[in-house]
Amino acid sequence: MLYLKISGMHCPACALNIDLDLEEAPGVTSAKTNYAKQITEVEYDGSKTSPEIIKSTIAKTGYKVVD
Repeated sequence: MLYLKISGMHCPACALNIDLDLEEAPGVTSAKTNYAKQITEVEYDGSKTSPEIIKSTIAKTGYKVVD
């Protein structure tokens, strides 16, 4: 399980966009993004993807992972 803090979300639809894009990524089994808390919880197969690829997917969606 990977927990990431996200910036740039302005509404619940932003969280949905992140979830949909992550769930289409190879190796990601589920994504639950909480707009109010500005975090995402990602369950993934480490043999098929990595935290760096997941962060890149979020960035391509238009949001930033806060380290």
